Amino acid sequence: MKKILGITVLAAFIGGAAAIGGYKLFEGSQNGGTISEKQNLYFANNPLKVSSAGAADFTEAAAAVAPGVVHIKTTYSSESSRSQGGSSPFDMFEDFFGGGGRQMQRQPKAASGSGVIISQDGYIVTNNHVVENADKVEVVLTDRRKVEAKVIGRDPNTDLALIKVNATGLPVVKMGNSDNVQVGEWVLAVGFPLDLQTTVTAGIVSAKNRSIGIIGREQQGGGITEEEYREYQRTGKRPERPANTSIESFIQTDAAINPGNSGGALVNASGELVGINAAIASQSGYNQGYGFAIPVNLARKIVDDFMKYGTVKRGYIGVNFVPLSAENPSDVKTKEISGLYVNDVVAGGGAAAAGIKSGDIIKKVDGVVINDSPDLQERIGRLNPGDKVKLSVLRDGSLRDVSVTLKGESSVGLNTNTAANKAAEVTKLGATFAPATQAQKSELKINSGVVVTSVTAGKAFDNIGVEKGLIITKVNGQAVNSVTDVQKALPQTRNGMIFMSGVNEHGTFNFSFPAQ
Repeated sequence: MKKILGITVLAAFIGGAAAIGGYKLFEGSQNGGTISEKQNLYFANNPLKVSSAGAADFTEAAAAVAPGVVHIKTTYSSESSRSQGGSSPFDMFEDFFGGGGRQMQRQPKAASGSGVIISQDGYIVTNNHVVENADKVEVVLTDRRKVEAKVIGRDPNTDLALIKVNATGLPVVKMGNSDNVQVGEWVLAVGFPLDLQTTVTAGIVSAKNRSIGIIGREQQGGGITEEEYREYQRTGKRPERPANTSIESFIQTDAAINPGNSGGALVNASGELVGINAAIASQSGYNQGYGFAIPVNLARKIVDDFMKYGTVKRGYIGVNFVPLSAENPSDVKTKEISGLYVNDVVAGGGAAAAGIKSGDIIKKVDGVVINDSPDLQERIGRLNPGDKVKLSVLRDGSLRDVSVTLKGESSVGLNTNTAANKAAEVTKLGATFAPATQAQKSELKINSGVVVTSVTAGKAFDNIGVEKGLIITKVNGQAVNSVTDVQKALPQTRNGMIFMSGVNEHGTFNFSFPAQ
């Protein structure tokens, strides 16, 4: 009897110690690790109890998700605000030439959006355009507490941002797998549209891997002006814009999404996060049946990079390509109508090292069929420098598999996933640049220049008031036409100062600031 009692006490002691140890391990893990590790630990202890996909009853999924979707309110000073009144162009955009050439509206002095809690210790994912240039970011939690948030990182290339509030024990939305999303599948959009309280709408996935050009359009300065539209009507030629570095491969849904839903959750019928709502296609500015969400598999990579490095680390194949179709350009020498035609291989890039040549046609990436740019960009956008990717390439009528090791920006010079992606960041200045087009140079009567395509809050350009859209013509007296030119000219300081010349439609500017 005593022996049995002793064994029982020993078992109880061991079990209690294991429980305490497990709790301490769980508690400690909340202070570090990737977002996937945080999520796995949380949902191991808090499993979802919802119906499977396909059920027409969404009450359990809505109940599981709604507490983890927050209202984000932002305020802007007159200097940082991009305009007075109006909604973000990501919340409301027209077809590129669909609305009579009306200039897309810019951010007001105060705005609101949505965000998704992805860890108990306060990490929240939202859209870049929800918090960009904001002087103050405030989060209203489900229990109506208002908490000021810190911006951990912003990525204009994907329109994603990570913010953090100083709170613990928060409800978490479980990340799913956006690769498993199927056209026709039920989804819910959860957010704070039109400044309303938590709102849940239902619909289906109507398309995947959709590129609508809105991120690139915003990077290049917004919509077209009335003058540009009239010129387009007269000549049939689209206005030129600086190249962009955007990655667009949206999940398209007919779940009702309205202004304010940006940054909110798109979830499947099991209550799993499959996308971050980002935009609607509308000429009225309100839901007309098409909403777009950023795949969660891409968001997971961006979030993890922000948590590890404070910035996004991107790997590049090192090719320029043209998507094939039944109407291939005349300079594409192939009868193939699907895949990506390689028209240039970047020296020093991963593709060059793997033996990929101009004229090759990329058919698959890691066994997944590739038909258009978004298919490739979203998959490569999830990877890091040093990662390996298997490309199935058609050459001379034969399909072959090639293993490519992705290179970082410093190795390939610039973002070279596509011919259009020629902008890059100069970290020292806290800005990204793209070469000025010939049309811009002619209009402003300049012979050189790079366009400021984005400015990072708190960095050099932001501190001295340089705004997006300014064309930098000289750095330390040297003419610049590319990011490489800027980087080469920066060390040529005088008395510890960096001197720059810039121009826009208002005139020419000369400014200087201390080299750091």
